Amino acid sequence: MTLYRTAKEDIVPFGQKIAFGSGHLANQLFPAALGVFMVVLVMSLNMNPVLAGILGALPRLLDALTDPIMGFISDNTRSKWGRRKPYILLGSVITGVAFMVMWQLNPENSQTYNFFYFLIISIFFYIGYTVFATPLIGLGYEMTPDYNERTRLMAVSQWMGQVAWMIAPWFWVIIYDPDIFASAPEGARQLAVWVGAICMVLGIMPALFNKEMIVPDKDKMASLSWKELANNTREFLKGIKLTVKNSQFMRLCGATFFIFNGFQTIAQFAMFIIVYYLFNGDKVASGTWPAWFGTISAMATAFLVIPVVTKISEKIGKKNAFVIATLISIIGYILKWWGFNPENPWLMFIPVPFLSFGIGGLFTLMMSMTADVCDLDELNNGERREGMFGAVYWWMVKLGTALALLTSGIVLQAVGFDQTIDQQTAESIVKLRIADIVIPIVTALIAIAIIWKYNITEERAHDIREALILRRGKTKHQGE
Repeated sequence: MTLYRTAKEDIVPFGQKIAFGSGHLANQLFPAALGVFMVVLVMSLNMNPVLAGILGALPRLLDALTDPIMGFISDNTRSKWGRRKPYILLGSVITGVAFMVMWQLNPENSQTYNFFYFLIISIFFYIGYTVFATPLIGLGYEMTPDYNERTRLMAVSQWMGQVAWMIAPWFWVIIYDPDIFASAPEGARQLAVWVGAICMVLGIMPALFNKEMIVPDKDKMASLSWKELANNTREFLKGIKLTVKNSQFMRLCGATFFIFNGFQTIAQFAMFIIVYYLFNGDKVASGTWPAWFGTISAMATAFLVIPVVTKISEKIGKKNAFVIATLISIIGYILKWWGFNPENPWLMFIPVPFLSFGIGGLFTLMMSMTADVCDLDELNNGERREGMFGAVYWWMVKLGTALALLTSGIVLQAVGFDQTIDQQTAESIVKLRIADIVIPIVTALIAIAIIWKYNITEERAHDIREALILRRGKTKHQGE
């Protein structure tokens, strides 16, 4: 289906793709590590699952609320270093340091102390995460104007991001290995320092090496000053209104909300099912199985899903590729009922190649499709607002994550999971396994229904680009 050859000047150099991907590796390593570390709260610090769910949800809600503000600031920043890169640099430092401090928890402290300590530090963590991630996403939308090169750029960034999900499951093994650490909380305290430091280094790579788009019409940018606070507030609200009025963009947000919400709700269930169903609550016997399940899933996404989905999108379009990838993931969720078998743990890997099409296809395609929407928005409204679109999009993702983490804790309690005992009841395990399959299937079907009428094809994207070039000429990047 590819209709137009990518022009040489529209190809993002490989080195810049790697630098941008490094930022996404940091961007993915934080939530990947959090997913493993959060298990320590329940399993080793004996925190009530609902309280752990609240700790996952509340800071993310704040994070989601600040995203549009950060998007507006980034879109309208005027500096010799650009609109995005100063914030990427600053945010990566704040986030890395906060992650280190956040996990300095001790089992000797009361549950109330650990709850409020974690809550307060995590608020600083998520503020830094917003400062880092929102401009990073906006930067990716503006690095190339080509329909297919955008998908290739996002494929590289998502491929590198999957490295985080290959590594993170092994944090479980390291933290719970008595030959390495005396206790799991001690393991979390020390490992958090390494994760935070590595993410800081990776996070600054886009700030150092990527090029930003030169804004075609700087006269339309807001002046970020206290004197203009009232006017900027009006422009900010106007920007949000224009963004959410874009029906094609809202289809992307809605589909992402449901796919990611379903995935995040059950994200920790696989670990619980492996430990408490396959190995009857024996954490020693379960050994590295949970880690291998996560690593193989990430490897399938990186080496199978992302390349295949990228090629499919070039053949039949991005929307159709998304629908196919989502349907394949549903097959994987169904296969989990037979794949998780106490008599043969190896069967758990059968659903993995199918499951991986869900999240792997989602972000590879949605990031690229959002960049296409940004062009449509400039054509309609005359402004470049990648930061605002990225912020609202990830606001939807984070809102879904917050609700999913809260829902996850509620589901665990509803099925009768008891964090204080090693052997769960047969009834609670069956209910947990059913929830693990049904929840993501329902949300996937809803996502397909939402995206069905999305209509920015390659041909339409090309027409939009030609209209923009006719209006304001070809865009340039800093350093060219």
